[in-house]
Amino acid sequence: MSLTDAFSSSDDGARLADLHARLAQRAEQEEVLDVAYRTVASPVGELLLAATPRGLVRIAYQVQGFEQVLTDLATSVSPRILRAPARLDGAARELEEYFAGRRRRFDLPLDLQLSEGFRRQVVQQLPQIDYGATVTYTEIARRAGSARAVRAAGSACARNPLPVVVPCHRVVRSDGALGGYVGGLAAKRTLLELEAA
Repeated sequence: MSLTDAFSSSDDGARLADLHARLAQRAEQEEVLDVAYRTVASPVGELLLAATPRGLVRIAYQVQGFEQVLTDLATSVSPRILRAPARLDGAARELEEYFAGRRRRFDLPLDLQLSEGFRRQVVQQLPQIDYGATVTYTEIARRAGSARAVRAAGSACARNPLPVVVPCHRVVRSDGALGGYVGGLAAKRTLLELEAA
């Protein structure tokens, strides 16, 4: 019998939720929680948010497979990972404001440890693209310091660990086509339309 099966009634479920909340709070207080995560609903589907004590480290679309993303975080960042929504309240609030059209720039601390080298240079340039504007992959490569590394810039956008907040959706092909997007083209189109409204 699993722990979840043992807590099958609604009273038991409430006790399990309370136990989990106390565990997350204690882990945070004792500074043994390296990665906190939660999910939020959005117009582009459910998003997984994850943060270290330094800041937001990962945003993932459901199509990426949340379980796989958490496994990857446990391997690449730390196995001390727990659903602990409180650490991500600020990120959830700013995303809600963004999707409601009340926020144009995010003011969140970011942990960019999942991006290195040229990829990090590209990721650091993305927030400089104005809300509602787009630039080409060629332009973002130039801004990142290597105008000829257009494919590498595209790869950096595709592997951006913080989509939406670090706006890789604002980068398009030179011919005006959308190009690829980690959350799918429908999500990219939705974000660009939201910003154009």
